[in-house]
Parts: sequence; structure tokens; C-alpha cells
Amino acid sequence: MEAVDQMEAAAALLEASGRYRILRRLEPRSLYDEPDGSTAHRGIFLDVETTGLDPTVDEILELAMVPFDFAADGRVFAVHESFDRLRDPGRPVPREVTALTGITDAMLTGASIDPVEVESFVADAELVVAHNAGFDRRFAERFCGAFRHLPWACSWREIPWADEGFDGVRLGQLAAGFGFFHNGHRAADDCRAGIDLLARKLPVSGRRALDVLIESSRTPRWRIRAVGAPYAFRETLKRRGYRWDAGGDGGIKAWFIDVREDAIGDERSFLMREIYRRDVDIDARRIDAYDRYSDRD
Repeated sequence: MEAVDQMEAAAALLEASGRYRILRRLEPRSLYDEPDGSTAHRGIFLDVETTGLDPTVDEILELAMVPFDFAADGRVFAVHESFDRLRDPGRPVPREVTALTGITDAMLTGASIDPVEVESFVADAELVVAHNAGFDRRFAERFCGAFRHLPWACSWREIPWADEGFDGVRLGQLAAGFGFFHNGHRAADDCRAGIDLLARKLPVSGRRALDVLIESSRTPRWRIRAVGAPYAFRETLKRRGYRWDAGGDGGIKAWFIDVREDAIGDERSFLMREIYRRDVDIDARRIDAYDRYSDRD
């Protein structure tokens, strides 16, 4: 028996005892479902590592994109060669970022990313997926204008992981729930892990995760902006799921949330009852996957 078979036999024995859970290292795959003649669409799983959280002042340190082909029903076919580049931000990498990602100043010296190369790489993309697209898209759009014209989906927010029995939504937590681990907080590895999650069937609904995500991306939302909301209620808004729009490119600063059409009434009631405490006209507009998670408003 080969060493790998011996280890698998030992792992199976431990799991069968009911006292242990085994996590297996994610092995990169180039194919999930065999193509069967169904129309194949091109997706891009994207991840960025940055100097901080604010795209108006912080910089991209690493940009990774992994293309994959998928069917309309969420089956994942081929996974293609990745784009993975480092970039010198022109200033020292914060210690906490190095501790989290392993990216050091020495690794970045002289490194750059060509926006023209990025634009060429995403030219065939029909959907960009990120695990926290509200973060990644804002950085990606500021770096390369091509991302402004592509539809985006978020594998964190648009798949009901809690309803499927998961305790957390971080990539590592979801991976552990499916029995694997990966080298987290390096962009290309996170992309590969994200694609693996999308290819799997969810434990409660039995649907492929990507199928759920595609359906969500095609469903219009309404962006509701709490313009002029009193500062004292910022924590109430955050608990509700609102995010802060700093008003880049001349926009108006405001808290906002994206909801389905059938939730507009509840959101208006919440704002008038908990935030404004009076009857006001609510700022709401229809958005789709081309607008979602973008700073553009």
C-alpha cells in the first residue's frame, strides 16, 4: 500500500470513530465536472491583498485571478492558469499585513502590475466572483477600469451559508466545514479555495454553491441610502448590515444597504422608526450585478 493510501486509511479510521474530524489539504484541480456540450461561461475568481481597508488611501500588494468555465446550472468545468502578481506600494508594508499574509517589503521591491495586462486577462469574463466583493471590487476598479464594466458576485454575502449549517463565512471556516484547508491569505490560494467551494453541493439544500450564486447575481437589488443619518446611530446601521460610502468621485457620503425588492418596505420602516424617527422620503434605486459592490452610485 502506498504512503498516501495508508494515510487515507488511517484518516478514515479516525473519522469512523466519531471522535475526530480530518481536514485534507486542498489539491489544485484543473477540472471538476466533465464538459457535456452545455454552453460554457467564463468566470474569474479574484482576490487582492492590500496595505489596508480603505481603497482611497491604501494600495494593492497582490492581485490574483483564476479563470474557470462553468455551466448555467452551476457546474464547474475547467480551471485555467492563474494570474498572480505582486506590487510595490511605494511605502513600507504594515506589520499587521505582513503577519497576516506573509508579504514583506523585500518581496515587493521593484514589483509592479500592468493594468493593460489585467484588462486583457479579464476580456472574456462573464462574471467576476470575490469572497467579500464589497472589498475587492473597490480596489480592483480603482486599479483597472475594465472591472467597472463587468458583473460581480460575492461568494460570502450571496450564498446563505448559515442556513446551510456553517458557523462562519470566512474562507477558512467554510473550507473546514467541507473538510479541507488551504494556504489562506495569499491571493491565488484563496481563489483556488473559493472555486472549490463554488463547485461543491451545499449540505442542506443540495444545490451547487455556484448555482445559488448565479441565481443571486441575476436577481436585481435595491440600494437604499440612509442620507443624513445621525452619527449617533452608526452602530445600529452597521448591525443592520449597512456599509459606509465615503462619497468618492464627488458622491454623497451615506450609509447604504442592498436588499431584494420584497424587503424595501421593511427597510423603509426600519429607517423611519430607528434612524430618522420621522416620516421621510427614502433614497432607493435599482441596481444589478454590474453596479453591486461598486463605489459608483
